[in-house]
Amino acid sequence: MLTGKRMQREATVVEMMIRKYCRALHHPEDKLCPECEELLVYAQKRLARCPWQENKTACGQCHVHCYKPEMRRRIREVMRYAGPRMLLTNPIISVRHFLDGRRKKPLGRAGQSRT
Repeated sequence: MLTGKRMQREATVVEMMIRKYCRALHHPEDKLCPECEELLVYAQKRLARCPWQENKTACGQCHVHCYKPEMRRRIREVMRYAGPRMLLTNPIISVRHFLDGRRKKPLGRAGQSRT
């Protein structure tokens, strides 16, 4: 379970992106197809296990790649599709996500951040 506001916001954005991608390319109804559901569950687990939690930067900028290569490819595909579209439909959330991604990369061991 994600406790911090930053992590909850990250999980919400990832879910919104996966839903937007799936609705447009796989499953026009409101529920996710099995592949996108699997990706969502996987992404939520990765966020819950992130060693930096509230101090994290965007996953794509992190030096620890905790996604399996195939899942990493899939989430990148989702973000490439949904990211620009999120700016049109959810501009405030998109800008916050962008700013969160501009955080400095954590250094050292997990749980410590660069300040």
